[in-house]
Amino acid sequence: MPSYNSKDFIAESIKSVIDQSYENWELITSDDNSTDKTIDIIKAFQAKDSRIKLLKSKKNSGPAVTRNLAIKHAKGRYIAFLDSDDLWAKDKLQKQILFMMKEKVALCYARYSFIDEQGSFVNNAPILPSKINYNSLLRNQVIGCLTAVYDTKICGKVYMPLIKKRQDFGLWLKILKKVEFAFCCNEVIATYRIRKNSVSSNKFVAVYYTWKLFREFEHLSIIKSAICIVSYILRKIIRTTRSKFAA
Repeated sequence: MPSYNSKDFIAESIKSVIDQSYENWELITSDDNSTDKTIDIIKAFQAKDSRIKLLKSKKNSGPAVTRNLAIKHAKGRYIAFLDSDDLWAKDKLQKQILFMMKEKVALCYARYSFIDEQGSFVNNAPILPSKINYNSLLRNQVIGCLTAVYDTKICGKVYMPLIKKRQDFGLWLKILKKVEFAFCCNEVIATYRIRKNSVSSNKFVAVYYTWKLFREFEHLSIIKSAICIVSYILRKIIRTTRSKFAA
């Protein structure tokens, strides 16, 4: 769990991990030099639960560095991700890990719901493809970071590319160069919080960093990058339109 000035939401996010029906976990909170009360909140939880670890950066380095530090220190076989304003359902880890063990899955993803800053339900993610490979993911980024789990026994430890945004997308692409498919546990098992002023909510920023990821990290040609970007935008428009009609 990366954190940076997350005092308004991080307690609820940590609580959603503590409440997991699957209990054999460690929560590594990797703080990116917060200047608010975030550290105090983490330490309060840490004092009550030894499974919670805290890593503190001496300078603000961005989410890719912060997440990679947590991956480096992770001791478990399965690595999962949860931002400090998002939530997991109580059976999230149990459902995914049992699915991954049974089916020998290296990378798993799932559906999630959306809430606003006040915690009110907005919508559910659409039905997702049951599996996806590298080339399909380039055109259709369906893996939500808050639902992703990967198996280090199969993949080894894989780290996020050092890009300001879309580093999670880059990680899934890295893993899908090692294994053929990522598989979906097609249930709603997490909750994404939509924040009005977040960089991730800016569609133009997302497109820019997606292009940057394709060209500078995946080394795709201009033509292939353009095709994938157009597909990415069209699918976003379709999903948004369907969600509005469903609501």
